[in-house]
Amino acid sequence: MVHAVGEDRVAVIHPTAIVAPGARLGRGVVIGPWCSVGPDVVIEDDVELISHVVIDGHTRLGQGSRYFPFCTVGMAPQDLKYKGEPTRCDVGARTVVREHVTIHRGTATGTGVTHVGDDVLIMANAHVAHDCWLGDRVIIVNNVVMGGHVTIENDARVMGSAAIHQFVRIGHAALVGGVAGVEADVIPYGSVLGNRARLVGLHWIWLRRNGVQPAEIHRMRKAFLTLYPKADEEGTFATRLEVMRREFGDTPRIREILDFIDAPSRRGLVRVARGDFSTAETEGA
Repeated sequence: MVHAVGEDRVAVIHPTAIVAPGARLGRGVVIGPWCSVGPDVVIEDDVELISHVVIDGHTRLGQGSRYFPFCTVGMAPQDLKYKGEPTRCDVGARTVVREHVTIHRGTATGTGVTHVGDDVLIMANAHVAHDCWLGDRVIIVNNVVMGGHVTIENDARVMGSAAIHQFVRIGHAALVGGVAGVEADVIPYGSVLGNRARLVGLHWIWLRRNGVQPAEIHRMRKAFLTLYPKADEEGTFATRLEVMRREFGDTPRIREILDFIDAPSRRGLVRVARGDFSTAETEGA
């Protein structure tokens, strides 16, 4: 069956799919076998639901995004306080959601919206809980789970089977290692490993691959070691933070880290590794 939605292109809907009256479909949409689309869903141009996909609630799927079998987007949150309020779920353009991923809508006691940005890749079996906010170009690897109200900023990477506590913030371009248990905030460009996760350095690989010049990387290394020296004997964290602010705060990426630390937090900061990791200042951390 075909639904005409424009003068030049149509939305192609498989005969076994169910699209509720009221759903709005853009041009070039493809809805494959056994999919279900709720009445308050907005699907923008060129979206593809491959098969056995469920989209429900007040949900928007951004242009060119793709959804693989058995994923669900916009279903009710796993929150006992939720009483059916018309909260939302928003997925950005060109985002890819792989098999068995679950993305739940927001709650009235939270922000009211679960947001996934543009050009995001969420791999199989991951869970994005209610009121989470994922920025652009984020990569979530298989089996990652996150509690409600998690924030993951642009370009962050979360490796397989990591678990992220409610209200945690993951900073811009940070790296969370596989099977990490993250119960506190990760600074921008930070790299964390372990259960419970500990800060082992900065995400040097991302910095090099994204054109950050060696001189700036060297300056960021010096700033990191100022804030997190090899031995926690060089004054208090607050004192070291002020030294970092004074000596390195004119560098934009270091200023970004400082602003992240200064921002309100429900969880505090992930602690630096002391003794249990040996990679705190290595290039590969």
